[in-house]
Amino acid sequence: MEKAYRIKKNTDFQLIYRKGQSVANRQFVVYTFQRQNMSHFRLGISVSKKLGNAVTRNRIKRSVRECFKVHKQDIIAKDIIVIARFPAKNMSTNEIQKSLEHVLKIAKVFNKRIK
Repeated sequence: MEKAYRIKKNTDFQLIYRKGQSVANRQFVVYTFQRQNMSHFRLGISVSKKLGNAVTRNRIKRSVRECFKVHKQDIIAKDIIVIARFPAKNMSTNEIQKSLEHVLKIAKVFNKRIK
């Protein structure tokens, strides 16, 4: 994912946590925040050390990024933070993608209907 699509600064994370809306399912929590003058979405990913070692956490992050790459054209220009919960630890990439699509539909992040 290119630099322009990432959220890295703690101040940005805190702003989205405080002022954004959140939706969740069993595997993920998604915070969204609408900013002015944005041409594309920005993504922040948070995976706690409680979920496992670095290998496990990085696998989850790669799967989340892959889901956003697949749907890059269909996502509204918002700041999005994805927080992984414990059940995501044992899921495959396809299961993570399916679960993430579900929670993103609830968050109304897609600009057109995804099948």
